Amino acid sequence: MAKATKIKFNKETYLKWYEIMLLIRKFEEKSAQLYGQQKIKGFCHLYTGQEAVVAGMVTATTKDDKFITAYRDHGHALALGVSADACMAELFGKATGCTKGKGGSMHFFSKEHNFIGGHGIVGGQIPLGAGIALAEQYNGTKNICLTFMGDGAVRQGALHEAFNMAMLWKLPVIFICENNDYAMGTSVERTTNVTDIYKIGSAYEMPSFQVDGMKCEDVHDAIFEAAERARKGEGPTFLEIKTYRYRGHSMSDPATYRTKDEVTHYKNLDPIETTKQSILKNKFALEADLEKIEDKINEIVDKSVEFAENSPYPEASEIYSDVYEGEYPFIMD
Repeated sequence: MAKATKIKFNKETYLKWYEIMLLIRKFEEKSAQLYGQQKIKGFCHLYTGQEAVVAGMVTATTKDDKFITAYRDHGHALALGVSADACMAELFGKATGCTKGKGGSMHFFSKEHNFIGGHGIVGGQIPLGAGIALAEQYNGTKNICLTFMGDGAVRQGALHEAFNMAMLWKLPVIFICENNDYAMGTSVERTTNVTDIYKIGSAYEMPSFQVDGMKCEDVHDAIFEAAERARKGEGPTFLEIKTYRYRGHSMSDPATYRTKDEVTHYKNLDPIETTKQSILKNKFALEADLEKIEDKINEIVDKSVEFAENSPYPEASEIYSDVYEGEYPFIMD
């Protein structure tokens, strides 16, 4: 079983972070453009601005670990290695998509990459993540489950039930709240007097920490340390990773509830730009090298659109597959 080793933040790590984040950013920008052209329909929640969370996640975990999140899931899938082709085809509702064109933006999934999906029910993935961790514990592996949620989901009662069981059974799970300040259009301050979300874990004596989600370095360290505790059998950790989405809650949200000064402040903390500056400052790459990476990413995204447009829609006969198991006499041929 592969074991994660703590990575010193060398050239390879910084370039990996940069490439992951740039792929997600370019993919989301293209998705927004295509949504405006009505080539992508339905719900669509973009990850723009939050890329450092999943970039830091990848370098702090192993490929054998499991990952589950809510419906803002494009970034998680791409960071874990799901191809841009499969992701874009899913947005187009095509049979070549990562969920065969049946899930759309909110329900990416990849068994191959241990991505147990994006989930549309707010908070619904939290007890599922605890259950996945229970299965790993039962099977005697050293794998962990990273369970992501938004700041709105922590108001769900299922979180408290999952936290209680996870601590009671010392499950190998990391609960991660990606706190981007708004549950849809409602700020954290309007929903609770406990605005430091990580403090919720203290009720269960769960190790809980607040993390700067605009810095890959901080995210990596926090997740790596939590993963080590879990692998040793010391149980779960709750991380509140403070991040920010640059666009609205979904493509239908103009985000008029935010001030221009607030958005500008966070854009000055753009993790892609700060990582780029670290690369240049440490002479890990030249500006020309980074331009080549950007050209490569642009080509990958452009080809994913071509792939999606040329892919077929699912056959009508697929309507019941992957939904029910067994024979149902009421389904007529």
